[in-house]
Amino acid sequence: MSRLPRTETGFVLPTAIFLLVVLAALATYMVSLSRTSHISSALDVQGTRAYLAARAGIEWGAWQLLQNPTPSCAAASPPLALAGTLAAFKVNVSCVQSGSYTDGADTVGVYLITSTATSGAPGQVDYVERQIQASFSK
Repeated sequence: MSRLPRTETGFVLPTAIFLLVVLAALATYMVSLSRTSHISSALDVQGTRAYLAARAGIEWGAWQLLQNPTPSCAAASPPLALAGTLAAFKVNVSCVQSGSYTDGADTVGVYLITSTATSGAPGQVDYVERQIQASFSK
Protein backbone atom coordinates (compact mmCIF):
# COMPACT_ATOMS: atom_id res chain seq x y z
CA MET A 1 0.00 0.00 0.00
CA SER A 2 1.37 3.21 -0.99
CA ARG A 3 0.55 6.23 0.95
CA LEU A 4 -0.31 9.43 -0.76
CA PRO A 5 1.23 12.54 0.75
CA ARG A 6 -1.26 14.42 2.85
CA THR A 7 -1.76 17.99 1.95
CA GLU A 8 -2.03 20.31 4.85
CA THR A 9 -4.93 22.74 4.75
CA GLY A 10 -4.11 26.39 5.44
CA PHE A 11 -4.34 27.71 8.96
CA VAL A 12 -2.09 30.72 8.36
CA LEU A 13 -4.53 32.78 6.27
CA PRO A 14 -7.27 33.14 8.95
CA THR A 15 -4.60 34.00 11.53
CA ALA A 16 -3.07 36.63 9.26
CA ILE A 17 -6.47 38.20 8.56
CA PHE A 18 -7.26 38.24 12.28
CA LEU A 19 -3.94 39.93 13.07
CA LEU A 20 -4.47 42.54 10.34
CA VAL A 21 -7.95 43.37 11.67
CA VAL A 22 -6.66 43.69 15.26
CA LEU A 23 -3.73 45.89 14.18
CA ALA A 24 -6.02 48.10 12.08
CA ALA A 25 -8.39 48.54 15.03
CA LEU A 26 -5.46 49.38 17.31
CA ALA A 27 -4.13 51.94 14.81
CA THR A 28 -7.58 53.54 14.52
CA TYR A 29 -7.83 53.78 18.31
CA MET A 30 -4.36 55.38 18.54
CA VAL A 31 -5.23 57.97 15.88
CA SER A 32 -8.48 58.79 17.72
CA LEU A 33 -6.63 59.10 21.03
CA SER A 34 -4.00 61.36 19.46
CA ARG A 35 -6.68 63.61 17.94
CA THR A 36 -8.49 63.90 21.27
CA SER A 37 -5.22 64.77 22.99
CA HIS A 38 -4.45 67.52 20.46
CA ILE A 39 -7.96 69.01 20.76
CA SER A 40 -7.73 68.93 24.56
CA SER A 41 -4.35 70.66 24.47
CA ALA A 42 -5.64 73.35 22.10
CA LEU A 43 -8.64 73.99 24.36
CA ASP A 44 -6.32 74.31 27.36
CA VAL A 45 -4.37 77.00 25.52
CA GLN A 46 -7.61 78.76 24.52
CA GLY A 47 -8.82 78.59 28.14
CA THR A 48 -5.64 80.30 29.31
CA ARG A 49 -6.01 82.96 26.62
CA ALA A 50 -9.64 83.51 27.65
CA TYR A 51 -8.55 83.99 31.26
CA LEU A 52 -5.91 86.51 30.20
CA ALA A 53 -8.43 88.37 28.03
CA ALA A 54 -10.87 88.53 30.98
CA ARG A 55 -8.07 89.76 33.21
CA ALA A 56 -7.26 92.48 30.66
CA GLY A 57 -10.91 93.52 30.93
CA ILE A 58 -10.62 93.77 34.73
CA GLU A 59 -7.49 95.88 34.40
CA TRP A 60 -9.20 98.15 31.87
CA GLY A 61 -12.19 98.59 34.20
CA ALA A 62 -9.97 99.27 37.21
CA TRP A 63 -8.00 101.85 35.24
CA GLN A 64 -11.24 103.56 34.15
CA LEU A 65 -12.47 103.59 37.74
CA LEU A 66 -9.27 104.81 39.35
CA GLN A 67 -8.42 107.45 36.71
CA ASN A 68 -11.72 109.31 36.95
CA PRO A 69 -11.59 112.20 39.43
CA THR A 70 -15.15 111.51 40.53
CA PRO A 71 -15.80 107.87 41.34
CA SER A 72 -17.88 106.30 38.63
CA CYS A 73 -18.24 102.97 36.94
CA ALA A 74 -17.54 102.63 33.25
CA ALA A 75 -18.60 99.66 31.16
CA ALA A 76 -16.95 98.70 27.91
CA SER A 77 -19.40 99.49 25.16
CA PRO A 78 -18.87 98.03 22.57
CA PRO A 79 -16.84 95.07 23.88
CA LEU A 80 -13.11 95.63 24.28
CA ALA A 81 -10.95 95.00 21.22
CA LEU A 82 -7.72 93.24 22.12
CA ALA A 83 -4.69 92.68 19.90
CA GLY A 84 -2.30 89.82 19.23
CA THR A 85 -3.23 86.32 20.32
CA LEU A 86 -6.19 87.71 22.29
CA ALA A 87 -7.78 89.37 19.25
CA ALA A 88 -10.22 86.48 18.78
CA PHE A 89 -11.88 87.17 22.14
CA LYS A 90 -14.85 89.40 22.79
CA VAL A 91 -14.49 90.97 26.24
CA ASN A 92 -17.53 92.47 27.99
CA VAL A 93 -16.80 94.56 31.07
CA SER A 94 -19.45 95.73 33.52
CA CYS A 95 -19.11 97.75 36.69
CA VAL A 96 -21.59 98.34 39.50
CA GLN A 97 -21.24 100.25 42.73
CA SER A 98 -21.91 97.62 45.35
CA GLY A 99 -21.92 99.97 48.30
CA SER A 100 -19.98 102.51 50.28
CA TYR A 101 -18.62 102.86 53.77
CA THR A 102 -17.34 105.66 55.93
CA ASP A 103 -13.66 105.72 56.80
CA GLY A 104 -13.17 108.57 59.25
CA ALA A 105 -14.16 111.74 57.38
CA ASP A 106 -14.09 110.03 53.97
CA THR A 107 -16.76 108.05 52.21
CA VAL A 108 -15.27 105.18 50.24
CA GLY A 109 -17.18 103.58 47.37
CA VAL A 110 -16.91 99.86 46.67
CA TYR A 111 -17.20 98.78 43.04
CA LEU A 112 -17.61 95.33 41.55
CA ILE A 113 -16.09 94.89 38.08
CA THR A 114 -17.06 91.82 36.06
CA SER A 115 -15.19 90.85 32.91
CA THR A 116 -16.33 88.07 30.58
CA ALA A 117 -14.16 86.89 27.68
CA THR A 118 -15.67 84.62 25.01
CA SER A 119 -14.48 83.05 21.78
CA GLY A 120 -16.39 80.81 19.40
CA ALA A 121 -20.08 79.98 19.36
CA PRO A 122 -21.87 78.39 22.35
CA GLY A 123 -22.40 74.68 21.83
CA GLN A 124 -19.47 74.34 19.44
CA VAL A 125 -16.31 72.39 20.18
CA ASP A 126 -14.11 75.51 20.11
CA TYR A 127 -16.27 77.64 22.46
CA VAL A 128 -14.36 79.09 25.42
CA GLU A 129 -15.61 81.50 28.10
CA ARG A 130 -14.00 82.82 31.27
CA GLN A 131 -15.46 85.30 33.74
CA ILE A 132 -13.58 87.17 36.45
CA GLN A 133 -14.92 89.50 39.14
CA ALA A 134 -12.91 91.94 41.22
CA SER A 135 -13.81 94.47 43.90
CA PHE A 136 -12.18 97.88 44.09
CA SER A 137 -12.63 100.74 46.50
CA LYS A 138 -12.10 104.41 45.86
